[in-house]
Amino acid sequence: MHRLFVPPEQLGGPRIRLTPEQARHLGTVLRLKPGEEIEVFDGKGARFRAWLTDAPELDAAALRIAEALPEFPVRAVDVVLVQALAKGEKMELVVQKATELGASRIVPLASERAVVRLDLERGGSRAARWRRVAEEAARQCGRADVPRIDEPSGWDAVFGLLRDEPLRRGLLLDPEETLRLGQAARGARRVLLAVGPEGGFSPEERARARQGGLLPAGLGPLVLRTETAGLAALAVVLHVSGELG
Repeated sequence: MHRLFVPPEQLGGPRIRLTPEQARHLGTVLRLKPGEEIEVFDGKGARFRAWLTDAPELDAAALRIAEALPEFPVRAVDVVLVQALAKGEKMELVVQKATELGASRIVPLASERAVVRLDLERGGSRAARWRRVAEEAARQCGRADVPRIDEPSGWDAVFGLLRDEPLRRGLLLDPEETLRLGQAARGARRVLLAVGPEGGFSPEERARARQGGLLPAGLGPLVLRTETAGLAALAVVLHVSGELG
């Protein structure tokens, strides 16, 4: 069944008036006709069976909500991925694949060695782009929720997140650490996973992260690119929790 992301504020009754962009997607991209059935999801976990009621190429196209669909089971582990900023397509790849794997939130981190530097305006526009990538990835992989995508921030935001959620286990990916990530994550229901840029976190960052409550852990002897390391680490955490594999 085809799926369409409709934000909660657009849902408010049995009939959904589609935006021109949504109508074009259904009519031009998917070539759906009036009367065809689709699944609507709101990015917060709710999903509905709906019917296309008007010609999708028109701005007046609408959906009629037929019924609510069962919610997905609660995930075994909730993972926040803190990913050091990477160049253009690499960051989009991480957002896309982390969404598919089930991350609940992605925090782009302006680390010391990150080659990308974003001012406030560029950081906001880039985050908006990443949110669209996450919405599309959620649509394709079948998720009813869309992970929260933060604007780029520094370590203080990461430490603040851990203070606000004392039951969340903070883990810092460190290739020099002998403690394996799977061991460090085992048994945790909430995890924050911090992944460094190409070249890794600086010694000062690693020391500060330890002081801020993050436990260093490694993936093994191989040196992985930042976009590979983050996704591999996320998969490991999900696997040891029983969520993946």
